[in-house]
Parts: sequence; C-alpha cells; structure tokens
Amino acid sequence: MISSKKIAIVIPCYKVEKHIAQVIIEIPESVDYIIAVNDCSPDSTDVILSNLATTNSKLVYLKHHINQGVGGAMITGFQKAIELEVDVVVKMDGDGQMDIKYLTNFINPILEDKADMTKGNRFRNVITIKKMPIVRRLGNIGLSFLTKASSGYWNIFDPTNGYLAIRVDVLKNLEFSQLHKRYFFESSLLNELYFTEAVVKDIPMDAKYADEKSNLSITKVLFEFPPKIFRAIFKRLFYKYFFNDFSIGSIYLIFGVPMMFIGLWFGFSNFIKYVNLHQAAPTGTIIIPTLLITLGFQLLLSFVNFDVGNYPRK
Repeated sequence: MISSKKIAIVIPCYKVEKHIAQVIIEIPESVDYIIAVNDCSPDSTDVILSNLATTNSKLVYLKHHINQGVGGAMITGFQKAIELEVDVVVKMDGDGQMDIKYLTNFINPILEDKADMTKGNRFRNVITIKKMPIVRRLGNIGLSFLTKASSGYWNIFDPTNGYLAIRVDVLKNLEFSQLHKRYFFESSLLNELYFTEAVVKDIPMDAKYADEKSNLSITKVLFEFPPKIFRAIFKRLFYKYFFNDFSIGSIYLIFGVPMMFIGLWFGFSNFIKYVNLHQAAPTGTIIIPTLLITLGFQLLLSFVNFDVGNYPRK
C-alpha cells in the first residue's frame, strides 16, 4: 500500500456467518478502519462481529435494526467513513468471494490520481469466466450492457461487480438519497457518479465461488432491474444532453428519434391500410417512411458512437 492516506473497508453483512470472521482476519494492517454493517442478519453474524469488535481495535461495528439491503448498509458505511475522515473507501462483501490480494490494485489508481473510483472486472480472464456459474455469467453480461447504457460508463465491463474503491471527496458530492438501497445499488452508484464526472477504472480480478449462496433472485433481476435501468437511461440523456449541456449529440437525438418513430408509424399504418384495401401502395408511400427510418437510424447510430466516446476521462 502506498501513501499515508487513510483507508477504510466497508463490509455489508447479511447471512455471512460462515465467512465474515475470515474475511476480517485477512484484511492487512495497512487498512485504518474496517466498517462492518450488520444489516439485521437473522443468523449469528451479530455475535461473531460483536466478539471481533472487542479484540480488533480497527473494527467499527454498526447495526441496522431493520433490514435495508446492501445499498442501505453501504450508505451507512459511507456516512461513517466520511465521519472518520478517511480518504478512500473500499467495498468488500462478507461472503469471501472478493480476494483481499487485489486490495492494492483497487486503491493505488485512486491514490495516484488516475481514477476516482475503481471496480472489479471478472471477465478479463477466460479461465475465471468458465468457473463462474452459467446463470451468473449470462445475467452479468446482459446487465453489464444495460448498465453501460444507463450510466454512460461505456469503458467498463462487469459494472454490477460489488468489489470497488472510491475517493471520499467524490462520495461527499453524491446524494445518497438517489442511491438504491438494495440490489440495484452498484448500478445506481455508477449512474450518480456520472453526473459528478468521476473517472471510473476497471480492475481485472478473479472471483471465488465456493459454498456461499447469493441472496439475489432471478425474479428480482428480470422484473425489477429493467424498469430502473430504463428510467436511469432517460434521466442521464435528459440531464447530459439537454439540461446541463447541449452538443452535437443533442442534435442527433432531436432529429433521429422523431424521424425513426414517424417513419415507423407512417410505414406501418400505410402497410395495414393498403393490405386491407388489397391494393399496392403508391411509390411515394413506400419511399417516405423508408427515408425517414434510414435517416433516423443513421442519426441514432451517430449518437451512440458519440455517447460511447463521451464518458468521463479526466
């Protein structure tokens, strides 16, 4: 670990009685604070953390009396880290999946002013990908693309990865009320970071999969994530391209979206009309929607190209 900056690790704890003690024991001495947040876990996590707090002076033990989700636990941890006046906060889960050997890799880019936040990427190593359960692999690929679109951070992959480090000065500029308190937390954090123009960097890592069980259900992913992601997309596009700024990307959207929808509506409605009349559609009726759809598609493609290259870099 370089520099004398203060480092804190926040660990949201829920049903981690089998792993939490080992996770805390493995944290190196160079870390100044370990903030464990018990999110009203129904197992023996409370007993384990209470005992550890009596022997580990760096362990700051916080408890929720009502379960708030991983995001709620992290918000509590972030607030405590700001109160303790640390410089960098690292998020690690208490289930043992996040290898402590990568800690320096996450922290150093922030201390060297190369990033405001670093995130783990489990997809850089083909061997690691093969070890990942197939459901998680497919789910993460799909969510990764949607989260890129909603957050604007097209330069990163595996954005739902919970292993991350962030500069506390950046945290102070976030509205914690806008962060989702449950499983959408990591994505909502990226969405809000975009408005602060924070630089986010990928950190290659392996994940450890043993006997731990994920608390995230497929149903929640399929039915709860998409509406939140699409709302985040519209919010980002509005603030980025119309409210806070106006650029060539704004022009692409202003003309591209109406052209596409008008062309599709005009073409489809006339197709139905002439099918019902059993007549061939006039040439102009075919050419007009074709031109509108083609031009609209080209403008939207130009917008995507512009947006992909317009993520925060400095």
